[in-house]
Amino acid sequence: MLKKTITNTLCSLILLAPLASFAEMLAMVNYESQPNQTPRKEGIAIIDVDPNSANFGKVMNDLPLPPDAVAHHIFYNKDLSKAYITALGKGALRVINMNQEHLKIQDVNVPECQVGEDMSFSSDKKTWYLTCMGSSNVIVGNAQTDQVKQVIAANGNETFIKYPHGIGLNEDIDRIMVTSTVRASDLGDAGDTVTIIKASTGEVLSTHKVGGPGSSTVEAVFIPHSTPPMAYVNTMFEGKLWVATWQSNHDTFDFKPAYDFSEVKQGVPLEIYFNQEHDKLFVTTAKPGALNIFDISQSKTQPKLIKSIPTAGGAHHVVFSPDEKYAIVQNSFLNLPEMDDGSISVINLETMEKIRSIDTLKKQGFKPNCIVMMPKWHTDDVH
Repeated sequence: MLKKTITNTLCSLILLAPLASFAEMLAMVNYESQPNQTPRKEGIAIIDVDPNSANFGKVMNDLPLPPDAVAHHIFYNKDLSKAYITALGKGALRVINMNQEHLKIQDVNVPECQVGEDMSFSSDKKTWYLTCMGSSNVIVGNAQTDQVKQVIAANGNETFIKYPHGIGLNEDIDRIMVTSTVRASDLGDAGDTVTIIKASTGEVLSTHKVGGPGSSTVEAVFIPHSTPPMAYVNTMFEGKLWVATWQSNHDTFDFKPAYDFSEVKQGVPLEIYFNQEHDKLFVTTAKPGALNIFDISQSKTQPKLIKSIPTAGGAHHVVFSPDEKYAIVQNSFLNLPEMDDGSISVINLETMEKIRSIDTLKKQGFKPNCIVMMPKWHTDDVH
């Protein structure tokens, strides 16, 4: 009897061991060489970001990119079947078919776009929208064929936005919100406006001043399921979070400041995220580098800061574990001084502290520019 019990126990341990050893949580991270590093290299590394995995920090796959692409952001379409890669250099847009066993990066022909930035996707999976900071236009594409359907350009329209960067889509009110950031060539001539576009037609409706001169509006993200419709906007150079509230009686937005990051001695606010319940707001600040966590359950117009957690210089994009125990922050912003650490920070959201650092790319002299979870672990319903 004792022998049988010991045998059964050993069998159970053997069966459980592989599960513990091979637990993983994979993320895609696009990276590039440091300035003046030769030969220049770019790629997309698939990294295990699970702090409890035996392969934590290990590159599980590496997809090559052209060395002159300057790949910037990665976005999924609505059914996670495609991952789109925007680029600041050669070729503004690329795509990966995520349903293929062997992932391959393919070019998308968007000749009207220079310096591809952010994307939004329609819920019917038919349309994508791409901001082009270098050519000051917004491209409307067929999400099935990836062919360009429309170019929303200035064409002498003084109200149209220059250097479009952030983009938010709210189909309930048929509106697109686009920010005005900086001139791509030298980060100068910062904008300070948000432009509203009618999504169904591409008609430019209005442009609104947000912040002081040169505030550099950077990201615009609608709050999911908000009534009335609301969006958060970061002003990169001004260092503030703004909130835009839909005024249904006038079919326009009212913009008001919601938080000043100078209160926690943080600057250059960048990305905006929510938890799955949409009652918490996460904002990264690149200098000196932090993940700021807000409670918006009581008031969306007056977010309450829960904690500002230091990460490393250049805190930028964030992904979350499906159980929301961990936030993983990519630390590098355009290879800029003091904002180019190159690490990836793992934050325990239960203890509100940084617990691990992935320095795999950093040790090789590479800088990560963006991070997204692989589809199996992806829970973000906003970006």
